[in-house]
Amino acid sequence: MTLNEEGLPPNQHTQSGPQQVIRSPVASTPIEKCQVKEEERITCGTPAITIAQCDAINCCFDGWRCYYGKAVTVQCSRDGQFVVVVARDSTRPNLDLDSISLLGGQDAPCKPVGTTTVFAVYQFPVTACGTTLMEDSGYVVYENSMTSSYEVGIGPRGSITRDSHFELQFQCKYIGTAVEILTVEVNTVAPPAPVAAPGPISVTLRLARGQCYNEGCVEDVEAYTSYYSEADYPVVKVLKEPVYVEVYIERRTDSNLVLNLEHCWATSSPSPLSLPKWDLLVDGCPSQDDRYLTSVIPVSGVMFLTHYKRFVVKMFTFVDVHTLAPLKDRVFIHCSTEVCYATGNHSCQQSCNRQRRDVSLDGETSVVSSGELILTRTTCQA
Repeated sequence: MTLNEEGLPPNQHTQSGPQQVIRSPVASTPIEKCQVKEEERITCGTPAITIAQCDAINCCFDGWRCYYGKAVTVQCSRDGQFVVVVARDSTRPNLDLDSISLLGGQDAPCKPVGTTTVFAVYQFPVTACGTTLMEDSGYVVYENSMTSSYEVGIGPRGSITRDSHFELQFQCKYIGTAVEILTVEVNTVAPPAPVAAPGPISVTLRLARGQCYNEGCVEDVEAYTSYYSEADYPVVKVLKEPVYVEVYIERRTDSNLVLNLEHCWATSSPSPLSLPKWDLLVDGCPSQDDRYLTSVIPVSGVMFLTHYKRFVVKMFTFVDVHTLAPLKDRVFIHCSTEVCYATGNHSCQQSCNRQRRDVSLDGETSVVSSGELILTRTTCQA
């Protein structure tokens, strides 16, 4: 992408009046925001810019150059131009930069004037791309907004999404030769929760929380070395973040007992019978209605392997089946379980291509549920 000597698109210059630039909705510290690889950096400001001037426009300084960080930056020029620089890492999960559009659509001059794998740069007149005009206390105010599209999975009893829903509102205020940048706000979508109805044999569903810190660590194994306690709920997740689930038989030492998961699903309320719902496992196998297939994880590190089942789900949120708007910030995971007694004639082992069901113990079925999962909603403030 070609930039001029001030680090902006051609014919664009920084203003001399006061300005305010929004902060990143993801990076909680300046260090995190400024962790942009050298080869991915885009210059922000003039070559002679000072550290203080760079910080004033919410950019990053590496000792000799000012550059854009992992944020959304808005600039207004004295010749009536909007400049908006959007970082892929400005939300969690990361934005699909190709999905962003202005009010005026995605055609020139409303499409990006430059893109990289991690940044999209927009430059357009304040009178174009659907911008609205108003007066406020002697100021002329120009307002526009950006939104992103997101993919929705539609199932027979509910609909979900795992993509960030990006909304950006921004304004430029003009009075005489002075220029100001007004409030900018970025929003993303939100997460899930639990319940238990054990039979004579007690079965429990819990969420694992172990993390890898050492090289060579296997995340699917390390995750099940620790678990969320009751005091940890609601558990906060972001879209597409792994949610590690474990279902197990409590306090039994009979090696012939085999736990099977018949059906696992998610709802937006604690009741396993509520709607909408989203299938995760059907007959113990990943639901084929989900593009991000639930992964069944082999059990290890416990004495009775057949007493446990594990799987991992990519975090999502429910959306309205008609408007496709995000519905809830909560998700609850439920599983109907079956405890089978293995004999010489029946191994009780589940298979995703099995033609018939093995016989279970009479009455040894139950529905178990997770605790509440909350989907984080990140916002950007001026």
